[in-house]
Amino acid sequence: MRVPLSWLREYVDLPAGETGRDVAAKLVDAGLEVETVEQLGGGLKGPLVVGKVLTIEELDGFRKPIRFCTVDVGSANGTGEPQEIVCGARNFAVGDKVVVVLPGAVLPGDFAIASRKTYGKTSHGMICSGDELGMGDDGTHGIIVLPPEYEVGTDAIELLQLVDEVLDIDITPDRGYCMSMRGVAREAATAYGLPLRDPALLDVPAPNSYGYLVKIDDPAGCDRFTARTVTGLDPEARSPIWLTRRLQKAGMRPISLAVDVTNYVMLELGQPLHAYDRSRLDGAIGVRRAEQGEKFTTLDGVKRTLDAEDLVITDNSGPIGLAGVMGGANTEIADSVTDPETGQVTGTTDVVIEAAHFDSIAISRTARRMKLSSEASKRFERGVDPQAAAAAAQRTVDLLVLLAGGTAEAGVTELTAPGAPRTVAMSADHPDRVAGMDYGRETVVRRLQEIGCDVYGQDELVVTVPSWRPDLTEPNDLAEEVIRLEGYGNLPSTLPQVPSGRGLTARQQLHRRVGRALAGSGYVEALSYPFIGEQVFDQLQLPAHDATRQVVKLVNPISDEEPALRTTLLPGLLGALRRNDSRGSHDLALFETGSVFRAAARPGVAVRLPVDRRPTDEEIETLNAALPAQPRYAAVVLAGGREQAGWWGKGRPADWADAVQAARALAVEAGTELVVRQGQYGPWHPGRCAELVVTLDGVETVIGHAGELHPRVVKAMGLPARTSAMELDLDRLAAAGGEALRAPRISTFPVATQDVALIVDASVPAASVEAALRKGAGELLESLRLFDVFTGEQVGEGKKSLAYALRFRATDRTLTAEESTAARDAAVALATERTGAVLRGA
Repeated sequence: MRVPLSWLREYVDLPAGETGRDVAAKLVDAGLEVETVEQLGGGLKGPLVVGKVLTIEELDGFRKPIRFCTVDVGSANGTGEPQEIVCGARNFAVGDKVVVVLPGAVLPGDFAIASRKTYGKTSHGMICSGDELGMGDDGTHGIIVLPPEYEVGTDAIELLQLVDEVLDIDITPDRGYCMSMRGVAREAATAYGLPLRDPALLDVPAPNSYGYLVKIDDPAGCDRFTARTVTGLDPEARSPIWLTRRLQKAGMRPISLAVDVTNYVMLELGQPLHAYDRSRLDGAIGVRRAEQGEKFTTLDGVKRTLDAEDLVITDNSGPIGLAGVMGGANTEIADSVTDPETGQVTGTTDVVIEAAHFDSIAISRTARRMKLSSEASKRFERGVDPQAAAAAAQRTVDLLVLLAGGTAEAGVTELTAPGAPRTVAMSADHPDRVAGMDYGRETVVRRLQEIGCDVYGQDELVVTVPSWRPDLTEPNDLAEEVIRLEGYGNLPSTLPQVPSGRGLTARQQLHRRVGRALAGSGYVEALSYPFIGEQVFDQLQLPAHDATRQVVKLVNPISDEEPALRTTLLPGLLGALRRNDSRGSHDLALFETGSVFRAAARPGVAVRLPVDRRPTDEEIETLNAALPAQPRYAAVVLAGGREQAGWWGKGRPADWADAVQAARALAVEAGTELVVRQGQYGPWHPGRCAELVVTLDGVETVIGHAGELHPRVVKAMGLPARTSAMELDLDRLAAAGGEALRAPRISTFPVATQDVALIVDASVPAASVEAALRKGAGELLESLRLFDVFTGEQVGEGKKSLAYALRFRATDRTLTAEESTAARDAAVALATERTGAVLRGA
């Protein structure tokens, strides 16, 4: 909401010396978000005057049309002689009044004006457009042509109100009443402790039976509808300068008098209005829900397909307006047209003014579905004062009568659904308990009355909420009003008392160790948004029945393209990898730890927790039961080079083994053994995918996968070739490791190393051979490492050689050669029995 300071002063007698920044500081203290204070006309210096075009000479021989004009500027140039000016605009003629800037003046942007020779003539100044004066476009894309009644030589800076300050306020959804000059003026009056001249306090005639006929079929969607009629409008009437300038300062473009007046009143009172050309209406105006699939063309010329939830304004011909969003092209106010032969001007002369109150949820859904956010819908979404409809209609009628010479018909239509003012019961000390400081009953009552509430009672207050504050529905809302008006800066700052000696939980410690381990291995942490679109599951090649596809959808997502909470970390990480790769960073290793969200079989309903006391254990348990499961995952993605080439040797590209090693590193941090064996799942290459297994309660459980991504996934997601990834469930990994992490055992006795090379079928997983060796070696085995894999003619077709280094050590003695050899032979024997391994060279 853009608020011109000069306009604001009409409703509040602000101190004369108050600048826009001073007012902004007051409003910020009152809880409004003032983003900027724009200085209009900053650096502007005259002379800038009204001139009359006397002659126009067309200059030929140039790439674009050029005119050499003489303009009467009165005595503003010091001589009284016509001013010679070169101009390229075409939208003015001899006799028109224009805005002329003379040599010596300075326009916005530090643009100094001087006499200069151009196009073979000397131009002594400029004929100005709105853009050159910082006014914005008025729709003509040309020179400002003023009404003929302004005298030559009049100061145009004051006439056009070029010097002003405009406050740009970001209105939050709960402060819809501030999307009007009336609402902001109320806040300013409260902040300064000054009286408010409420522009909605007008004498409005009572409704009668001979107004324009209106029928409401959906009172829940439209609980108030006011209709007024004005006839005899002058089709040639134009919006006065003061009106167009206020619209421009507020960020709106002038269109025509009738439309400008409705926009002006909307900005002034916050009530959206619409003007219908009465000659284009066919019978009574109605309000109903649209029929499913019904067609309708809006004012922007777009033919739209309606939904059964949409509210529409109708007449006998069908829809004529999308309620609260945009009017229809079939009843649009007609532009004035002059007959070239007779000179007669035709256009809209009779209008019907609509001022209605619509359901905010219905308007919001329609605007979002249509992707059609208008000034009207923004206000209805945030809440419009239903009591202001009659005053807004009256204000519109008054302005049309004044500015267009119309006549207000005596008929007044006003349909209202039964209703009563909303009341909220609250103890007088409730704001004290919420804020943690003593305001006292007198202050609470005074502050509530300042925002328009009627307050009754002593210790227990009954508060009648004003019609323009639909956001005040419970005691905490009222407490917030008291606290913000008393000043957030006055709230005491109290640090919570943290019990000593507890430190981090075991889960938190593991998460920190995991992050440090991956960072130490060369990975960079990348934090992604926890939102995904369901189309990503198709890109990841997940089967239709996969549990990962069962998502929790948000009611009001930030983006319609990502309406669900993530069930895997991979989409966010792979997106980060793709963006970095596209920007020239090709050697990438990224990791993330975070929660994923698993949909429950039956979604629960969350309870609203109190804020004035600590929730009970039962309330917290009920809330937690309604939430989706949120296990914590860890994931890594790799692409490009893993080791850089240099004088020390050749580099090495990242591959599936690096992803598997990252999983092993996390298992070490969790203090558990991770079994890695061949697997096949979704996004991973079927021949280069490992499943990650731990033992939970005596049962082997798959907690994740690692390896190289499938080429189809790489192509679908635009990833670098041979991208690898790993993802596992950290919570299950921690459960397999137990509560405490055991330190490694250090022995003073020497180690005995034995190497074995086993030949197995190429289809036998190395993990199976390793498990058999570890089992057969017994308690003397300290570590086991695969250090070579060989295939070739020497081992036979369809075979592979796996070379392992076995380290044996006893805790109480030095092992003999016979003992270490016996342990090795036992390990080889069990591997032969389980996997068919043959000792190489035997």
